[in-house]
Amino acid sequence: MTLKITWNEASARRMERQCLAVPARGGTPVADVVGAMLGAHAQVLSAAEVSVGVRADGVTRADVRAALWEDGSLVKTYGPRGTVHLLPTAELPLWTAALTAIPSGRSASAPAARLTEEQADEVVAAIGDALDGARLTIDELSDEVVARTGSWAGDLVMPAFQGMWPRWRQVMHRAGQRGALCFAPNRGRKATYTRPPRFEPLAAEEGLALLVGRYLRAYGPATPGRFAKWAAAPRGWATELFASLAGSGVIEEVDFEGPAWVAAGDTEFPGEVCGVRLLPYFDAYAIAAGPREVLFPGPAYARALAGGQAGNFPVLLVDGVVAGVWHQRRRGGRTTVTVEPLEGLTAERERELAVRVERVGEILEARAELVVGTVTAGPHA
Repeated sequence: MTLKITWNEASARRMERQCLAVPARGGTPVADVVGAMLGAHAQVLSAAEVSVGVRADGVTRADVRAALWEDGSLVKTYGPRGTVHLLPTAELPLWTAALTAIPSGRSASAPAARLTEEQADEVVAAIGDALDGARLTIDELSDEVVARTGSWAGDLVMPAFQGMWPRWRQVMHRAGQRGALCFAPNRGRKATYTRPPRFEPLAAEEGLALLVGRYLRAYGPATPGRFAKWAAAPRGWATELFASLAGSGVIEEVDFEGPAWVAAGDTEFPGEVCGVRLLPYFDAYAIAAGPREVLFPGPAYARALAGGQAGNFPVLLVDGVVAGVWHQRRRGGRTTVTVEPLEGLTAERERELAVRVERVGEILEARAELVVGTVTAGPHA
């Protein structure tokens, strides 16, 4: 008989494994917390710092930056969906194997602007060579790539913001996913790049199996479709991948809002989840947990998503589901945190919300002030 999992059971286990039910104890390595999340989205570094901080007692943005720029236990690079993430450096063999094995969709660039696969491989190799032992700005890296490949790599063919980018930048994310590139500390206000420590990637099949297992332990039960959305993978490919892993005994089927999957043998679920939590932009939980229409119930689906996409608004969680949005505006050593609940909060939950806001301030090393009211900032503001 197929095991039936309720939303409350799944939500409670996800939050427990995400260190959202109970934060990781003080002294837990920051990289371990990031590993449990399957990476912290870091296009905006302060959001990643809050993602990590709300999951670990006593951790502030200084601890995250020390792990990133000083002890090197974290790396900032291109992770799932080709977006910028913090990942544990020790896990790069897994991530590189799995991410490079996920089929990419058709290029969004115009046909005349695209790179051939041979050219893409040549650019990635050139990036890795140029960054080996160096820290370069994007313009310096561009000069090095063109010098190592040819003028075709520097053709300004990619529309970007108020100008055009050179052709080679189409595969910048691929260089990160292959371990040829990662971010280095800024030089003034300019981002710089380097090459991460050398490592030997796992075999592709092993990496994919491990990643699916890790995903299901963190965010399962899940369907191939939800995994595909999280990984920006073709749905049909993900369905075939899950079928092969089921046939190998790596995953097993359960009933969760219909057929879904967990890692084989991983069928224990705690009780219900309760409480108030604040999650920042593009937090891993808001991105990966599903079904999305259950995580964002009723008015939350319209208010806290942007065109159906999660992450564009920081969210208020109440009892494991999205129940509002929030925004913080910093001025000097103070930050004003405006929280917009979609339903009224009890006095007890308002007190807990004040504690969560205070914690956000601690993470950002600022004195936080709570304002309950309408969030006027737009998505990803």
